[in-house]
Amino acid sequence: MPQTPKPRLLILVVAYNAEKTITDVLARVPPRLADEYHVEILVLDDASRDRTFEESRGAQRAGSLPFPLHVLFNPVNQGYGGNQKIGYHFAIERRFDFVALIHGDGQYAPECLPDLVRPLRDGEADAVFGSRMLERAAALRGGMPLYKFFGNRILSWFQNRMLGTSFSEFHSGYRIYSVAALEKIPFALNTNDFHFDTEIIIQFVLAGLRIKELPIPTYYGDEICRVNGIKYAWDVAKAVMVARAQRMGFFYDRRFDCQPATSGHAQYEPKLGYLSPHTAALEIVPPGARVLDLGCAGGYVGAMLRRERGCRVTGVDRFPPGAGVELDAFVLHDLNDGLPLLDARDYDYILLLDVIEHLTSPETFVERLRDALKFAPTTTLVVSTANIGFVVNRFMLLAGQFNYGKRGILDLTHCRLFTFESFRRLFEQAGFRVRQTRGIPAPIALVLPPGALSRALNGINQALIRLARGLFSYQIFFVVDPLPSLEYLLQQAHTQSAVRSEAAEDATAGTR
Repeated sequence: MPQTPKPRLLILVVAYNAEKTITDVLARVPPRLADEYHVEILVLDDASRDRTFEESRGAQRAGSLPFPLHVLFNPVNQGYGGNQKIGYHFAIERRFDFVALIHGDGQYAPECLPDLVRPLRDGEADAVFGSRMLERAAALRGGMPLYKFFGNRILSWFQNRMLGTSFSEFHSGYRIYSVAALEKIPFALNTNDFHFDTEIIIQFVLAGLRIKELPIPTYYGDEICRVNGIKYAWDVAKAVMVARAQRMGFFYDRRFDCQPATSGHAQYEPKLGYLSPHTAALEIVPPGARVLDLGCAGGYVGAMLRRERGCRVTGVDRFPPGAGVELDAFVLHDLNDGLPLLDARDYDYILLLDVIEHLTSPETFVERLRDALKFAPTTTLVVSTANIGFVVNRFMLLAGQFNYGKRGILDLTHCRLFTFESFRRLFEQAGFRVRQTRGIPAPIALVLPPGALSRALNGINQALIRLARGLFSYQIFFVVDPLPSLEYLLQQAHTQSAVRSEAAEDATAGTR
C-alpha cells in the first residue's frame, strides 16, 4: 500500500548582519522534523554588511545539516517585510505546504518548531504564532525590557479592540503559515517595514483564516534592535485604523480587501433594529398595502411587511431572495435593463431602498418609472440613497482621500452619488413631488455593540442632523408622489366632460 507523502515544510530564516548567530540557529533546527515532514531550509540574507552569507554557505558546503539548505542574498536590502515576501514567494513557487519564519539572530528558539507546526499538519489552523505573552510574566523572565513588555501589551490591546480579536500578542516574529492560506491574501502589497507582521495578521483576520497561538520562550541576548519603537507603534496603529475604517465602509485599501468572495446580495444585510432606510420604510407603509419592492436584495423588508403588516409584496432583483424569505411574488430582473413587465397601477407603494446609486443611468430609470405611473397618481414611492455630503466624506476629501470600498457610501458597486438637493432634482425634474425628506444617521449599530455608547452616539448624530441635515445625514430618505401626468389630466378631462355633458343632457331632457 503506497504511503501518503509527507507534508513539505520550508523553514525561512530571515537574516541581516547575523554572522555570529546564523550557524548556531541552523544547527538548532530539530532533526526529528524529518520524521513527519519533508524539510528544507532557506536562509535569506538581506544585503548584510558582514559575513552572514558566507557563514550560511559554509554550513551548506559542510553538509552537516539533516535537511537541504538554500542560501540566497538580496543585492539590495528589502527590509524585514520585503525579505519575508521573497521567502513566501519561494514557498509558493516550490509548492511547499507550510512555511515557518524564524530569525537569524536566535531570538526565537528553533527547538519549538515541531510543536508549532503540528496544528497546521492536523488541520487545526491556517497559521500558528509563537506567543511570549501567553504565560504570565514569562517574557520579563526571559529578559524582555520593561518598556518593550508594556509597549507590546498596550499595542496588542489596541489592535484587539480595533480588529475584534483576542490575541495575546501581535508582535512575535515566530510564525508558521499554511502556504495555501498565504495564496489567499495579497501579502505582496504589504509594507517592507517591520509592521509587515501586523498587516499580515489583519489580512488573515479579514479573510476568516484560523490563527492559533502557542507559548514560546523569550530570549533577549546581545542582538542589535533595529526597530524605531515610536515609528513602529505609529505604523501599527495606522494599519489597524485603516483596516477598521475599511470595515466601516469609510475607506478602501487593496491590502485589506481580503474578505471571502460573496455572490448575489450576500454583502447587503437587513438594516433592522435601528433607524435606517429599512425601518423608516416600515413606518411609512400601512397595513394591507400592495407593495412593489424594486431592488429588494435579500427580500428582508418585503418579508417583514408581509409578515407583520399583512401587505402583498412583489420583489424584483437580479438575484433570488435570501434563504427562507417569503414574498407573494418575485421577478428576476436587472433594473439597469429598465423596469420589469409589471403594471405599476397594481401597487400602492413602490420601494427603492438604496437602489438608485447602483444604476448606471438614474435619470433614465426615474423617467421610465414616471411614465409607468402616468395613470397611477396615487402610488407612493419610498426611496433612499447614500449622502455623499456626509461629514466623514468631506473630511476625507480635505485629507486628499476619495476611496471606494466594499460597504458604505463609497461602495465599489455604486455608480452615482447624490446630495439632498441633487437627489430631489432627480425626482422633481422627472415629474415627481418630494412629500417628505428625512436624514438617516450613520449605522453605528453595525460598528459598536448595543449599549449606552452606541445609543449616545446615535442620539448625537440625530441631533446634528436636525442642525445640518446635509452635513450629518449618512443617508437620504424621501417619500415621493408622482405629479398628475398630462395623459392622466387629459383622460380626466375627457371623463369629466363626458360625465358633465351627460348630466347636462339629462337635466335638459328633464325640463322638457
